[in-house]
Amino acid sequence: MQELVANFTDTISGWLYSYILVFLLSGVGIYFTIRLACGQVTNLGHMFKLLGETTSTAKHENGITPFKAFCISAASRIGTGNIVGVAVAISLGGPGAVFWMWVLAFLGGASSFIESTLAQIYKVKNPDGTYRGGPAYYITQVLGSKKIAYLFAVIICITYGFCFNAMQANTLAGAAKTTLHLPTWATGLILALLAGWIFFGGVHRIADVTGKIVPVMAVMYIFVALFVFVKNISFVPEMFSIIFKNAFGLQEFGGAAIGVTIMQGVKRGLFSNEAGMGSVPNAAATADTSHPAKQGFVQSLGVYVDTWFVCTATAFIVLLGGQDFYGGDLQGLEITQQALANEVGSWGITFLSICIFLFAFSSIIGNYYYGESNIGFMGGNKTQLNIFRILCCCLLFLGSVGDFSIVWNFGDIFMGIMAIINLVVILKIGGIALETYQDYKAQLKAGKDPEFHSGRIKSITTPLEAWDE
Repeated sequence: MQELVANFTDTISGWLYSYILVFLLSGVGIYFTIRLACGQVTNLGHMFKLLGETTSTAKHENGITPFKAFCISAASRIGTGNIVGVAVAISLGGPGAVFWMWVLAFLGGASSFIESTLAQIYKVKNPDGTYRGGPAYYITQVLGSKKIAYLFAVIICITYGFCFNAMQANTLAGAAKTTLHLPTWATGLILALLAGWIFFGGVHRIADVTGKIVPVMAVMYIFVALFVFVKNISFVPEMFSIIFKNAFGLQEFGGAAIGVTIMQGVKRGLFSNEAGMGSVPNAAATADTSHPAKQGFVQSLGVYVDTWFVCTATAFIVLLGGQDFYGGDLQGLEITQQALANEVGSWGITFLSICIFLFAFSSIIGNYYYGESNIGFMGGNKTQLNIFRILCCCLLFLGSVGDFSIVWNFGDIFMGIMAIINLVVILKIGGIALETYQDYKAQLKAGKDPEFHSGRIKSITTPLEAWDE
């Protein structure tokens, strides 16, 4: 019975992602790229500058800085898929999949700008002076559809708070058992206790922890990839040549047709950085900033850090160090492990295990916060929130010791439904974010540090709790 359910959910998930979401996410990305006139990339330097803003330049000292909001979303984005998923994409679709991964990140930056700007506009204030928001909030305030908003909130709590975190715990426990010979129950217990300490600390503790973990793990991983890049510098031109030739079908790889190559790159480019999926806006809303478009830019940068930097780091390790491994019998993590060990020695396998731990643990923290934000939307009081926190910790332990592969399929399906809801909504109300973008650019052009006043945005017709005060 379990195998039957697993096969059924796997089929539904594959159909949903291969035939609906890939085209919907790509189409929405293209549409907003045109409407923004590629503004999600022409302002790249400005995005890095915005990361340095502190709460002293915003409204409230108790707020979350743009950098910490960036780290919360990056914690969820940068997970084990950045190591395993990229290797799988190359193995199935060939090196050309990397090119299409880059292209889809370019398009995804536009969708991320729109949804994150909307989340900032329609965020609400917590009693402690922090903010929360996301798709459920802007669906309610702009469209007035509480049923759809509640459906979205319930799905994201189950998908990110329970399903995905159980799977991340399972991956982490497996890596600890292989590398450290630690029993899965011990890993699960340690993980549940450590995560519980962070969860019960609220958004400030979540922001503080992710603000420390994310930069360290990303820089550490990229640095090792750069070492492999420099060590094989003479092969780099050939690598790029293979990527581009394979991307356009000029050089086949392992019998993979150009359609397979494009599909693998598109899926990795979209589903790694979560652009347009409706999850990241929950982190974007936490930032205390002077203009919503600022966080839109910061979260667009998050798409590029995830895909152009971290995923590309894996691609370089695999393509430069693993020519003898990808396309063969090895799968996923094994490809990256053997490729790195081939370049730096056996310690590369241990290093990747550490990365798996950091990537998985940071994802658990980021995923949990998405659930917490939506518990708040559904009117959850402190007792209900604490129950949610305890359940999340229990699922981390159970995920560590059990076989939760079927849960992953259900999580994928729920996330697909969530993404469809969000994409349709931002297509309908995205004009508000586009008008806000024009307001921001006009102030910037006038030499000002942009400040948001809802009265200047004609498409905003309802009071804004966080801004009209």
